[in-house]
Amino acid sequence: MPDSIWQTALDQMVKRVDATGPQLKGAFPHYADAKGEWTTTPDGDWTGGFWPGMCWLAAKSTGGARYRRWAGEWAERLCPRVTSDTVFRGFLFYYGAVLGDVLFRDPKARALALEAARQWVKTYNPNAGCFPLGDAAEEASDVGHGEASVDTVPCAALLVWAAAAANEPAWRNLAVFHARRHIEFCIRADGSVCQSASFDPATGALKRRYTHKGFTNESTWARAQAWAVLGYALMHQWTGEADFLEVAQRTADWWIAHVPVSRVAYWDFDAPVTADTEHDTSATAITAAALLKLAAAVKDEQKRKEYRAAAEATARALVEGYLAARGILDRGCYSKRSNLATRNELIWGSYYLFEALDVLAGKLEPAKI
Repeated sequence: MPDSIWQTALDQMVKRVDATGPQLKGAFPHYADAKGEWTTTPDGDWTGGFWPGMCWLAAKSTGGARYRRWAGEWAERLCPRVTSDTVFRGFLFYYGAVLGDVLFRDPKARALALEAARQWVKTYNPNAGCFPLGDAAEEASDVGHGEASVDTVPCAALLVWAAAAANEPAWRNLAVFHARRHIEFCIRADGSVCQSASFDPATGALKRRYTHKGFTNESTWARAQAWAVLGYALMHQWTGEADFLEVAQRTADWWIAHVPVSRVAYWDFDAPVTADTEHDTSATAITAAALLKLAAAVKDEQKRKEYRAAAEATARALVEGYLAARGILDRGCYSKRSNLATRNELIWGSYYLFEALDVLAGKLEPAKI
């Protein structure tokens, strides 16, 4: 696909950022309908970092001062979430604030991300070797201090960045322990992913595995698979740990082998497929961004080419089949189990496609963020 196509798609998504900003009235975009009207959350829920993340990226790719101003303003609105009892602080402040430091050396974003990390490390459970979901973990149906989810592996990148920024090497260790424990919790031998796990907070012993948002407790929910590919690629990117790259490749290879020929995943890999089965463009966009990271990370030239080709084919499928001229990425499936926003634009899906397009258009190095 010519580079001009990636730039055209990127320009369309910048227009969506332009249209979204004035709509929000101080609340964070969560998901939108076919008309492009956003359902918002007052505090950002678990997705609040993705909107300022898009603004940081828009500022980087276009040079537009308005986007950087918006990014800073929306990052600041996340301040009350620094002490929220949720592991998803990692998402909020990695995308909402760390990007501001990495891309612009923004001092306010840096200070905010460091404080979020400083507060989050207090919740580490040394018996379990991980950060529990917490009582206020918005994404999960089962929450608390004995629950874990593969969704949280990419969150740990916040702590690896913060460990270097604050000269706190112990924080890096906690992030590495967290990601490694989730290999045991969630990664099956064949490379498929079980989303969640329950453990004994006192001993750390694994009690059960389950998929709380999938077709069944044993199924492979598409977004869980995507979070694993991204999470371990991102953790390898920040730490250089070889086992994280191996897991990222194993889960990516499983995705590539099992995704439909269209390259766009159904909401769950085990869901019966009919004409009405929902796809999930958000899981697919996460994977596109992750595959670009893998293509930059692996040493084997053939595998690099394979991952890059898969990333491009995945992004092409989204751009050609699901991205409207107004920059709306349609057909994301938030939660089929609860019948919530099953064919909608989802802010995180938009973020990850935007990130992938930035890389494909040559605006961003895949290992930068």
